[in-house]
Amino acid sequence: MSASPPPAAAASDYLSAPEPDALKLSGPTPSQSRFQVDLVSECGAETALASDSSPPEYSAEPLRDAASGGEEAKGRFRVVNFAASSPDAAPADSAQNGDTVMSDGSLHSSTGGQQHHHYDTHTNTYYLRTFGHNTIDAVPNIDFYRQTAAPLGEKLIRPTLSELHDELDKDGFANGEELTPAEEAAAKEASESKGVVKFGWIKGVLVRCMLNIWGVMLFIRMTWIVGQAGIGRFDFGRPCELALQFTSTLSCDLFNIFSSGGAYYLISRSLGPEFGGSIGLIFAFANAVAVAMYVVGFAETVVELLINFDALMLDQINDVRIIGTITVILLLGISVAGMEWEAKAQIFLLFILVTAIFNYFIGTFIPVESKEKFGFFSYDASILADNFGPDFRGQTFFSVFSIFFPAATGILAGANISGDLADPQMAIPKGTLLAILITGLVYMGVAISAGACIVRDATGMESNVTLSGLNCTDAACKFGYDFTSCRPVGGGKSACKFGLHNDFQVMSVVSGFGPLITAGIFSATLSSALASLVSAPKVFQALCKDNIYPGIGVFGKGYGKNNEPLRGYLLTFGIALAFIVIAELNVIAPIISNFFLASYALINFSVFHASLANSPGWRPSFKYYNMWVSLAGAILCCVVMFIINWWAALLTNVIVLSLYIYVSYKKPDVNWGSSTQALTYHQALTHSLQLCGVADHIKTYRPQCLVMTGAPNSRPALLHLVHAFTKNVGLMLCGHVSRRPNFKELNSDMLRYQRWLLNNSSKAFYTPVVAEDLRQGTQYLLQAAGLGRLRPNTLVLGFKNDWRIGDIKEVETYINLIDAFDFQYGVVILRLREGLDISHIQGQGTVLYSFQDKRSPTVPLNVADQRLLDASQQFQQKQGKGTIDVWWLFDDGGLTLLIPYLIANKKKWKDCKIRVFIGGKINRIDHDRRAMATLLSKFRIDFSDITVLGDINTKPKSEGLTEFAQMIEPYKLREDDMEQEAAEKLKSEEPWRITDNELELYKAKSNRQIRLNELLKEHSSTANLIVMSMPLARKGAVSSALYMAWLDTLSKDLPPILLVRGNHQSVLTFYS
Repeated sequence: MSASPPPAAAASDYLSAPEPDALKLSGPTPSQSRFQVDLVSECGAETALASDSSPPEYSAEPLRDAASGGEEAKGRFRVVNFAASSPDAAPADSAQNGDTVMSDGSLHSSTGGQQHHHYDTHTNTYYLRTFGHNTIDAVPNIDFYRQTAAPLGEKLIRPTLSELHDELDKDGFANGEELTPAEEAAAKEASESKGVVKFGWIKGVLVRCMLNIWGVMLFIRMTWIVGQAGIGRFDFGRPCELALQFTSTLSCDLFNIFSSGGAYYLISRSLGPEFGGSIGLIFAFANAVAVAMYVVGFAETVVELLINFDALMLDQINDVRIIGTITVILLLGISVAGMEWEAKAQIFLLFILVTAIFNYFIGTFIPVESKEKFGFFSYDASILADNFGPDFRGQTFFSVFSIFFPAATGILAGANISGDLADPQMAIPKGTLLAILITGLVYMGVAISAGACIVRDATGMESNVTLSGLNCTDAACKFGYDFTSCRPVGGGKSACKFGLHNDFQVMSVVSGFGPLITAGIFSATLSSALASLVSAPKVFQALCKDNIYPGIGVFGKGYGKNNEPLRGYLLTFGIALAFIVIAELNVIAPIISNFFLASYALINFSVFHASLANSPGWRPSFKYYNMWVSLAGAILCCVVMFIINWWAALLTNVIVLSLYIYVSYKKPDVNWGSSTQALTYHQALTHSLQLCGVADHIKTYRPQCLVMTGAPNSRPALLHLVHAFTKNVGLMLCGHVSRRPNFKELNSDMLRYQRWLLNNSSKAFYTPVVAEDLRQGTQYLLQAAGLGRLRPNTLVLGFKNDWRIGDIKEVETYINLIDAFDFQYGVVILRLREGLDISHIQGQGTVLYSFQDKRSPTVPLNVADQRLLDASQQFQQKQGKGTIDVWWLFDDGGLTLLIPYLIANKKKWKDCKIRVFIGGKINRIDHDRRAMATLLSKFRIDFSDITVLGDINTKPKSEGLTEFAQMIEPYKLREDDMEQEAAEKLKSEEPWRITDNELELYKAKSNRQIRLNELLKEHSSTANLIVMSMPLARKGAVSSALYMAWLDTLSKDLPPILLVRGNHQSVLTFYS
């Protein structure tokens, strides 16, 4: 049976199934839609394509029953690509004529192979069967929702709305879209990364975190910390540290980290580039300094061995520096060899470390008499009681805590290489939490066992054995030893070299086999140093890739199949080497504690901030998640920072704030969907709704302008001048009426021009509409533009300089824009002698940020265009000493006065003084001047001069009258020269024509415009800007040609002039 063809209207959705003899694999013909359906059965045996030369034939019957057999997902998505995907493609995957059927995971795949990352809409054919029907409409699939080039799988691209909805062209193809250049670049990068080494949760996260957390503190400082703080204080401080670890880890786990960079990636994608960039730099630096700390710990152990064998090279400090330098060079070599070698080294070091830990615990149960002189007596309750309380010697609880805190910094070791993990979403929480649990138990075990077995001071000499036990109160007295002489006097150093307080290597004494502890120290320090040496360049590479700090990108360049940041390794090596010179572990450790605490604080705050933003995209999966726990974790980190070292915490915050300010100022062009964006939207929405609940008040009036710029870069003078009085004051919308009903183009223009406004620091919104003419489009904007109280109240236009040479119908449309008065809008018209529209020379001047290639050669401009171009930028330049002349002839509510006041307050106009011109009677000039001065002073508006014009109604000069008559001559109706019926018909057909009656009726008003132009030339010919009350014409009584002639006559041959008419509602008040 064959399926009947669907209706033509559904051609983009359903494709008819041909007769059985026509079901053959072949390329698309011009008459076919490119959305062909591959009638391939989903059964496993039927999905293989025959490799012989004759194409297979299929019956139409399997269309109904295919879903019953085979794996459902198989064959769902297929792409026929007319260029072979690879030379070594399997024969079973090849069809006739060299067509290649790709796997179901590669439909529209942006990562499907280097030759397929480009999505060619005319050489790819979709094959999809949904619910037993032939359609290109896709069913839900996880691969549609992946990020571009996501590491967990290939990103598929679902059919676009255009492909499903648009009409088919003459060749049967829908107007689809290709991949964007950014997607193509990401796809290319992903295709080049094939064959990279990916780690699971054990090798990638658990092992790294355990090695980093144990690190240098476990064997070298753990016993010293117990001696200082005692078991009780340690058991108090350890839960505090665990709380920081768990809150930070849980906060980290709530985010899906799929890229390298760890904490930087998390914070930057959550809080935005400002916080992310600052903390990323600090976090990378802290990891680099951590390398120095671990290497110095290793070098200290080696130096102790050299002292035992009396083999010091120079002295202890310099030997630490020499050994540390050699060690970090060797570690650099292992790291540069690649992540695979580094991972193998980590496994080997972990094995040694675990063996050493077991060796220590076994040793605590084996009492050896020869070890008693060093303070080890195996488990004893009196020793436990003696070591339970603190015994700080030159330290405080928080100084000891700051030295121990780097042991908690290893929790991000797995997250830092998240880009090298096979499944970060599963691996990071699972590996990190298990590592915290295991290492926490080991630390607690070592603390309790050391406190129960080893006394704080021991001499290491047999002669300290007492016979009488007189004056001996220490726990060692019951074993026959008197170590009271070891106690420091007056807060000085102990005279003894052994015991918890004095011997950093005391765990070697306790262990069953001492050299194993030394090997464990080597393993712990070297593994942690190696992990930090890998983490720091990875974080730094992620920072460089985002190009937040220009100039450092050179260190982010990757090499090899794993994209290793070799230059980043060298930078980390240099930083580590600089801190190795300090050669004091107790000095280096507190330095990085504050940096790591700052990172953890921001990680926790990121989670709280994401919850506060209430974005639908924030969907934490952790069952017991609570935003306030994250906030508490952030506050705890900040408190601990200041308690440990207030000046270091202050310095850290200053550095973070400085970097934050720098990135905020630079405004990197990134869009990560951060919670900062979400919270900004949430606050904007909330505040907009709150504004709607409050009525307008004169004291809060702001000019909110709908500026008919067309494309914003086509009339820059209009844009710049309006921006001068709306920036940081009121709303500005750039209206653009398009007559082309291409909505795709409209959407792309909206994004393009809005970005242009942002790039040019213009605080405005671009608002396009599609309409039949300018009047209709403007009416749409007047009614619908804005939101709530954020709606325009003033319409701003450019003067139509070419009205006398263009189509007079366009003049009719232009004058009818003053319908804005019907919507209670004010109206402002800007006129420049040279004109406003520079669209015909767009891209010729370097001052224009056009969308053309700036490297394209410029064409020399003629004199007129050069003047126009220069004039278009005049409001961008600083205005010298001059005047803003305000001709406030009619009271429109104060808008004519408010606009120049706002302009004069701007930095570029601050040297311009306001001069006010008003109309008056000759016999009351002084009175009118004083009255206006009083009004301006009440308005608190500074002015330099007030001029009262008593001769406005004087008859204008004959030259002006002649010019005006010549201007309106072509537009007269001349009804006296024709029959009345013919005149009325002509007037109805051409309502812009001027009747003799109208001309006579408004003769005085016409003369006034001519006279005002003469006065303007007399008084304001040198002004930087003229702001003048705009004459009004009664609707239906004055023809558009006459009104246009008034405006032209009034404003011609003058400096830049703004004709202003408010909506006659007060915008100024003298009440504070």
